[in-house]
Amino acid sequence: MSVMLESKQGLIAGDGTLPVKMAQYAKENGFEVVCISLASDNVKQLKKYCSKVYSCHPGEINRIEKILKEEEIKQATFLGKVHKRVLLQLYKFDARAIELLKSIKRLNDDEVMLLIVREFEKAGIKVLDQTIFIKNLMIPAGVLGKHKPTPEQLEDVNYGFWLAKEMGGVDVGQSVVIKDKMIMAVEAIEGTDACIKRGAKLAKKNASVIKVSKPKQDKRFDIPAVGLRTLKTMKRYKADLLAVEANETIIVDQEKVIKFADDNNIVIMAV
Repeated sequence: MSVMLESKQGLIAGDGTLPVKMAQYAKENGFEVVCISLASDNVKQLKKYCSKVYSCHPGEINRIEKILKEEEIKQATFLGKVHKRVLLQLYKFDARAIELLKSIKRLNDDEVMLLIVREFEKAGIKVLDQTIFIKNLMIPAGVLGKHKPTPEQLEDVNYGFWLAKEMGGVDVGQSVVIKDKMIMAVEAIEGTDACIKRGAKLAKKNASVIKVSKPKQDKRFDIPAVGLRTLKTMKRYKADLLAVEANETIIVDQEKVIKFADDNNIVIMAV
C-alpha cells in the first residue's frame, strides 16, 4: 500500500551515513526534513540537508515528542544506529521513558521499537517504512565485485544464511560469522562490527560474514545495512566474504564498498 507523503518529513537519526542519505534524497525530491539527531557523528552532514537539526538523547521521549508536535510533523523515519548500551545505563532517560521500558517484558530490539512506534502513533505521528526515500540503495541478487566465492565459501554462506534467519526469528541479531561450516560468532547486543571482530579473530582468517533481514521484518526499523565500515572491519580481522540478503539489504556508498572489496580480495554478494 503506497503512502501519501507529507511535504515536511521528520527524521529520527542515529549515527552513520544512512540518515544523511535519506535527508539528501528527500531534499533533492522537494521535501523539507526536520531532524532529531540521537548521535553526534553525522550532525554536520545532516545540517546540509535538513531545515532544522535538534540534538536529543534517545531517552528524552517527552522532549522528542514535543519537538515533533511543535514542528507539526505527521510522518517520521527512523534511520541510523543507536547502540543498545543506552538501555543498560538509562542515562538521561526521562520518567516517561523509564515507565514505558518497565511496561514491556523483554528489551529486545523489536519490543523496544514497537513501543516507540506506538507512542508516536498516539501523538499522531506515523512512522514510515525506512526504505521509502532510499529504495535505490537496496541490493539485487548477485556477486557485486570482481571476486567470486569458492564452493566451500558458498556452503558457509548457505549455512550462515539459515542460521542468521533462525537468530533473527527470535530477535537476537541479524549477522553471523562462519568458517569451514563452524559458527564463529552470532550477533547480539554488540552490533555487526563487534560480532565480525569477535568471530573473525577466532577464525584467524578466511571467515565469512552473513547478514540477513528478520523473517518477519518490520520495515519501519532494523532494515539490515552494511557500508564501508563493515568492510574495513572485515579487512582488519581477515574476513574475506560478505553475503547479504538480496532485495532486503541496504548498502551505503555502494561504489566505494565494491571498490574496497575488489582492492582487498573480499567477496561481496547478495543472495
